[in-house]
Amino acid sequence: MFLELIAVVVAGIAAAIFIFALSHLFGGRWPRWLMPVAAGLAMIGATISLEYGWFARTTANLPEGFVVAETIESPAIYRPWTYLFPFVTRFNAIDTANFQTHPAVPGQRIAEVYFYGRWSPLNRVSVLFDCEGQRRAPLVEGVTFNEDGTIAGTGWAQVTAEDPLLATACAADPAA
Repeated sequence: MFLELIAVVVAGIAAAIFIFALSHLFGGRWPRWLMPVAAGLAMIGATISLEYGWFARTTANLPEGFVVAETIESPAIYRPWTYLFPFVTRFNAIDTANFQTHPAVPGQRIAEVYFYGRWSPLNRVSVLFDCEGQRRAPLVEGVTFNEDGTIAGTGWAQVTAEDPLLATACAADPAA
């Protein structure tokens, strides 16, 4: 966040210097208000560019085996252009390279789900996916596993087959 603030300020300073240099190059007859306006527009442009590029930059740096399961776009009234051109502000990714399974219940798998947000810290939750029963359960404190691979102490969330997290977790090969 701090580096992005520095980048926006540098963009404004660079635009002001550019207009100043052009003004002097052409005899200094340009209006004085042009320099701060150019700096402000450059700062707004840099901010917009950083916002729209965040998702691509972040997903390009995901570890191998991470699969983006769901993206969330958030238009905002204070950014009216987002209603016409929305951008991703949050997304969920599943670590498909490190599934955990139990031989007695092959239709279930445990995966780490990562929740990325534009201005939020990274969050991670272990989730048990039941591909055959179309349900999922977060593995929180108090959850126990029985010898036969069943789980106790958690509440299952019944979801549809179109649920992005379930669909991504169940589409991936747990042996890969």
